[in-house]
Amino acid sequence: MKPLRTAWRAWRALAHVLGGLWTIRRHFGQLTPAQRQQAVQAWSQRMLAHMGVALQVQGTAPTTGPLLVVANHLSWLDILVMNASGPAHFVSKADVKHWPLLGSLIAGAGTLFIERDSRRDTMRVVHHMADALRGGDVLAVFPEGTTSDGSSVLPFHANLLQAAISAHAPVQPVALAYRDAHGQASQAPVYVGDTTLLASLWRTLAADGLQAVVHHGRVQWAEGRDRRAWSTDLRLSIEAMLADTRAVMSLNLTLPSRPVSAGGPQTE
Repeated sequence: MKPLRTAWRAWRALAHVLGGLWTIRRHFGQLTPAQRQQAVQAWSQRMLAHMGVALQVQGTAPTTGPLLVVANHLSWLDILVMNASGPAHFVSKADVKHWPLLGSLIAGAGTLFIERDSRRDTMRVVHHMADALRGGDVLAVFPEGTTSDGSSVLPFHANLLQAAISAHAPVQPVALAYRDAHGQASQAPVYVGDTTLLASLWRTLAADGLQAVVHHGRVQWAEGRDRRAWSTDLRLSIEAMLADTRAVMSLNLTLPSRPVSAGGPQTE
Protein backbone atom coordinates (compact mmCIF):
# COMPACT_ATOMS: atom_id res chain seq x y z
CA MET A 1 0.00 0.00 0.00
CA LYS A 2 2.89 2.39 0.64
CA PRO A 3 3.87 2.76 -3.06
CA LEU A 4 0.23 3.47 -3.90
CA ARG A 5 -0.01 6.08 -1.17
CA THR A 6 3.23 7.69 -2.34
CA ALA A 7 1.99 7.78 -5.94
CA TRP A 8 -1.29 9.32 -4.80
CA ARG A 9 0.57 12.03 -2.89
CA ALA A 10 2.74 12.67 -5.96
CA TRP A 11 -0.32 13.04 -8.18
CA ARG A 12 -2.02 15.46 -5.78
CA ALA A 13 1.18 17.48 -5.42
CA LEU A 14 1.64 17.69 -9.20
CA ALA A 15 -1.94 18.84 -9.67
CA HIS A 16 -1.43 21.46 -6.97
CA VAL A 17 1.76 22.72 -8.65
CA LEU A 18 -0.03 23.05 -11.98
CA GLY A 19 -2.86 24.89 -10.27
CA GLY A 20 -0.36 27.24 -8.66
CA LEU A 21 1.29 27.99 -12.00
CA TRP A 22 -2.12 28.77 -13.50
CA THR A 23 -2.91 31.13 -10.64
CA ILE A 24 0.41 32.95 -10.98
CA ARG A 25 0.06 33.44 -14.72
CA ARG A 26 -3.61 34.42 -14.76
CA HIS A 27 -4.41 36.07 -11.44
CA PHE A 28 -1.29 37.19 -9.55
CA GLY A 29 -1.04 40.43 -11.48
CA GLN A 30 -4.48 41.45 -10.20
CA LEU A 31 -3.65 40.95 -6.52
CA THR A 32 -2.16 43.40 -4.04
CA PRO A 33 1.20 42.45 -2.45
CA ALA A 34 -0.61 41.48 0.76
CA GLN A 35 -3.08 39.30 -1.14
CA ARG A 36 -0.21 37.60 -2.97
CA GLN A 37 1.50 36.76 0.29
CA GLN A 38 -1.73 35.33 1.70
CA ALA A 39 -2.21 33.28 -1.46
CA VAL A 40 1.36 31.95 -1.27
CA GLN A 41 0.92 30.97 2.38
CA ALA A 42 -2.41 29.21 1.77
CA TRP A 43 -1.03 27.41 -1.30
CA SER A 44 2.07 26.28 0.61
CA GLN A 45 0.02 24.95 3.52
CA ARG A 46 -2.19 22.94 1.17
CA MET A 47 0.87 21.57 -0.63
CA LEU A 48 2.35 20.30 2.63
CA ALA A 49 -0.96 18.60 3.41
CA HIS A 50 -1.00 16.94 -0.02
CA MET A 51 2.54 15.67 0.59
CA GLY A 52 1.77 14.31 4.05
CA VAL A 53 4.03 16.80 5.84
CA ALA A 54 2.85 18.20 9.19
CA LEU A 55 3.96 21.75 9.98
CA GLN A 56 4.96 22.75 13.48
CA VAL A 57 5.62 26.47 14.05
CA GLN A 58 7.44 27.72 17.13
CA GLY A 59 7.84 31.38 18.00
CA THR A 60 6.36 34.29 16.07
CA ALA A 61 6.39 34.19 12.29
CA PRO A 62 6.93 37.48 10.43
CA THR A 63 3.86 39.29 9.14
CA THR A 64 5.20 42.69 8.12
CA GLY A 65 8.52 44.21 7.15
CA PRO A 66 11.02 45.54 6.84
CA LEU A 67 12.61 42.29 7.94
CA LEU A 68 15.34 39.95 6.72
CA VAL A 69 14.85 36.31 7.70
CA VAL A 70 17.90 34.03 7.78
CA ALA A 71 17.61 30.24 8.10
CA ASN A 72 19.68 27.07 7.94
CA HIS A 73 19.25 25.14 4.70
CA LEU A 74 18.47 21.42 4.39
CA SER A 75 16.24 20.86 1.40
CA TRP A 76 14.28 22.12 -1.59
CA LEU A 77 11.35 21.79 0.84
CA ASP A 78 12.63 24.66 3.03
CA ILE A 79 11.10 27.43 0.92
CA LEU A 80 7.73 25.73 0.93
CA VAL A 81 7.83 25.13 4.68
CA MET A 82 8.86 28.70 5.47
CA ASN A 83 6.22 30.16 3.17
CA ALA A 84 3.61 28.04 4.91
CA SER A 85 4.60 29.46 8.30
CA GLY A 86 5.28 33.07 7.31
CA PRO A 87 5.59 34.02 3.62
CA ALA A 88 8.55 36.04 2.38
CA HIS A 89 10.36 36.85 -0.84
CA PHE A 90 13.35 34.53 -1.06
CA VAL A 91 16.84 35.03 -2.39
CA SER A 92 17.95 31.78 -4.02
CA LYS A 93 20.77 30.49 -6.18
CA ALA A 94 20.11 30.92 -9.90
CA ASP A 95 19.97 27.23 -10.83
CA VAL A 96 16.75 26.82 -8.81
CA LYS A 97 14.76 28.59 -11.52
CA HIS A 98 15.69 25.76 -13.91
CA TRP A 99 14.09 23.06 -11.75
CA PRO A 100 11.19 21.36 -13.59
CA LEU A 101 7.87 23.05 -12.70
CA LEU A 102 9.07 24.06 -9.22
CA GLY A 103 11.49 26.60 -10.69
CA SER A 104 8.72 28.43 -12.54
CA LEU A 105 6.59 28.38 -9.41
CA ILE A 106 9.35 29.72 -7.18
CA ALA A 107 10.18 32.45 -9.69
CA GLY A 108 6.53 33.40 -10.04
CA ALA A 109 6.25 33.90 -6.28
CA GLY A 110 8.77 36.77 -6.48
CA THR A 111 12.09 35.09 -5.70
CA LEU A 112 15.30 37.01 -6.35
CA PHE A 113 17.92 34.82 -8.02
CA ILE A 114 21.65 35.20 -7.50
CA GLU A 115 24.76 33.84 -9.19
CA ARG A 116 26.63 32.96 -6.01
CA ASP A 117 30.01 32.65 -7.73
CA SER A 118 29.77 36.19 -9.11
CA ARG A 119 30.76 39.02 -6.79
CA ARG A 120 29.19 41.55 -9.16
CA ASP A 121 25.88 39.69 -9.13
CA THR A 122 25.99 39.45 -5.35
CA MET A 123 26.31 43.22 -5.08
CA ARG A 124 23.44 43.65 -7.56
CA VAL A 125 21.20 41.47 -5.43
CA VAL A 126 22.29 43.22 -2.20
CA HIS A 127 21.20 46.56 -3.70
CA HIS A 128 17.84 45.09 -4.73
CA MET A 129 17.39 43.59 -1.28
CA ALA A 130 18.18 46.87 0.45
CA ASP A 131 15.64 48.69 -1.74
CA ALA A 132 13.01 46.03 -0.99
CA LEU A 133 13.67 46.28 2.76
CA ARG A 134 13.37 50.06 2.64
CA GLY A 135 10.01 49.49 0.97
CA GLY A 136 8.84 47.39 3.92
CA ASP A 137 9.31 43.92 2.40
CA VAL A 138 10.01 40.62 4.20
CA LEU A 139 12.97 38.84 2.58
CA ALA A 140 14.45 35.43 3.38
CA VAL A 141 17.91 34.02 2.68
CA PHE A 142 19.91 30.86 3.40
CA PRO A 143 23.35 32.22 4.39
CA GLU A 144 25.02 28.79 4.30
CA GLY A 145 24.84 29.09 0.52
CA THR A 146 24.09 25.38 0.10
CA THR A 147 22.18 22.58 1.77
CA SER A 148 23.55 20.42 4.59
CA ASP A 149 22.58 17.07 6.10
CA GLY A 150 21.34 18.79 9.25
CA SER A 151 24.04 17.45 11.57
CA SER A 152 25.47 20.97 11.89
CA VAL A 153 24.97 24.49 10.62
CA LEU A 154 27.55 25.40 7.98
CA PRO A 155 29.46 28.71 8.20
CA PHE A 156 27.42 31.67 6.98
CA HIS A 157 28.28 33.86 4.00
CA ALA A 158 27.88 37.38 5.34
CA ASN A 159 27.53 39.37 2.10
CA LEU A 160 23.73 39.38 1.93
CA LEU A 161 23.46 40.72 5.49
CA GLN A 162 24.84 43.99 4.16
CA ALA A 163 21.37 44.67 2.77
CA ALA A 164 19.88 44.77 6.27
CA ILE A 165 22.70 46.97 7.54
CA SER A 166 22.34 49.39 4.62
CA ALA A 167 18.54 49.54 5.01
CA HIS A 168 18.69 49.74 8.83
CA ALA A 169 16.40 46.71 8.96
CA PRO A 170 16.18 43.97 11.61
CA VAL A 171 16.97 40.29 11.06
CA GLN A 172 15.15 37.25 12.39
CA PRO A 173 16.96 33.88 12.70
CA VAL A 174 14.92 30.79 11.85
CA ALA A 175 15.88 27.18 12.60
CA LEU A 176 14.55 24.42 10.33
CA ALA A 177 14.40 20.74 11.21
CA TYR A 178 12.65 17.64 9.87
CA ARG A 179 11.48 14.83 12.16
CA ASP A 180 9.97 11.43 11.55
CA ALA A 181 6.94 9.95 13.27
CA HIS A 182 9.13 8.97 16.25
CA GLY A 183 10.55 12.45 16.75
CA GLN A 184 13.96 11.56 15.33
CA ALA A 185 15.79 13.60 12.69
CA SER A 186 14.53 12.63 9.24
CA GLN A 187 16.80 12.47 6.21
CA ALA A 188 13.87 12.08 3.80
CA PRO A 189 13.77 15.70 2.53
CA VAL A 190 17.53 16.31 2.76
CA TYR A 191 18.99 17.34 -0.60
CA VAL A 192 22.79 17.05 -0.49
CA GLY A 193 25.66 15.38 -2.32
CA ASP A 194 24.73 13.15 -5.24
CA THR A 195 21.04 13.03 -4.30
CA THR A 196 18.84 14.09 -7.20
CA LEU A 197 15.85 16.39 -6.80
CA LEU A 198 13.47 13.62 -7.90
CA ALA A 199 14.98 11.13 -5.45
CA SER A 200 14.64 13.57 -2.56
CA LEU A 201 11.08 14.40 -3.61
CA TRP A 202 10.08 10.73 -3.75
CA ARG A 203 11.64 10.01 -0.33
CA THR A 204 9.68 12.93 1.10
CA LEU A 205 6.40 11.72 -0.38
CA ALA A 206 7.05 8.19 0.90
CA ALA A 207 7.91 9.23 4.45
CA ASP A 208 5.59 8.27 7.31
CA GLY A 209 4.63 11.00 9.76
CA LEU A 210 7.10 13.57 8.45
CA GLN A 211 7.14 16.77 10.49
CA ALA A 212 8.65 20.10 9.47
CA VAL A 213 9.65 22.24 12.45
CA VAL A 214 10.08 25.99 11.93
CA HIS A 215 11.46 27.79 14.98
CA HIS A 216 11.30 31.58 14.69
CA GLY A 217 13.85 33.28 16.90
CA ARG A 218 14.11 36.73 18.44
CA VAL A 219 14.37 39.64 16.00
CA GLN A 220 17.80 41.28 16.12
CA TRP A 221 19.22 44.65 15.10
CA ALA A 222 22.81 45.22 14.01
CA GLU A 223 23.63 47.33 17.09
CA GLY A 224 26.99 48.34 15.65
CA ARG A 225 28.01 44.89 14.41
CA ASP A 226 29.43 44.54 10.93
CA ARG A 227 28.02 41.86 8.63
CA ARG A 228 30.61 39.22 9.58
CA ALA A 229 30.13 39.59 13.32
CA TRP A 230 26.36 39.67 12.90
CA SER A 231 26.32 36.58 10.69
CA THR A 232 28.34 34.68 13.30
CA ASP A 233 25.90 35.65 16.05
CA LEU A 234 22.91 34.68 13.89
CA ARG A 235 24.44 31.28 13.17
CA LEU A 236 24.96 30.71 16.90
CA SER A 237 21.34 31.67 17.54
CA ILE A 238 20.12 29.11 15.00
CA GLU A 239 22.37 26.41 16.48
CA ALA A 240 20.93 27.14 19.92
CA MET A 241 17.34 26.92 18.59
CA LEU A 242 18.10 23.60 16.91
CA ALA A 243 19.49 22.28 20.20
CA ASP A 244 16.28 23.39 21.95
CA THR A 245 14.18 21.67 19.28
CA ARG A 246 16.13 18.42 19.70
CA ALA A 247 15.67 18.61 23.47
CA VAL A 248 11.93 19.18 23.16
CA MET A 249 11.55 16.30 20.72
CA SER A 250 13.44 14.00 23.10
CA LEU A 251 11.16 15.08 25.94
CA ASN A 252 8.09 14.38 23.83
CA LEU A 253 9.40 10.85 23.19
CA THR A 254 9.26 10.18 26.94
CA LEU A 255 5.78 11.69 27.21
CA PRO A 256 3.70 9.94 24.52
CA SER A 257 0.43 11.38 25.82
CA ARG A 258 1.51 14.90 24.86
CA PRO A 259 1.27 16.28 21.31
CA VAL A 260 4.50 16.71 19.36
CA SER A 261 4.65 20.46 19.86
CA ALA A 262 6.76 22.98 21.73
CA GLY A 263 4.25 25.78 21.50
CA GLY A 264 2.90 27.90 18.69
CA PRO A 265 0.34 26.93 16.08
CA GLN A 266 0.44 23.59 14.27
CA THR A 267 -0.90 23.30 10.74
CA GLU A 268 -1.53 20.00 9.02
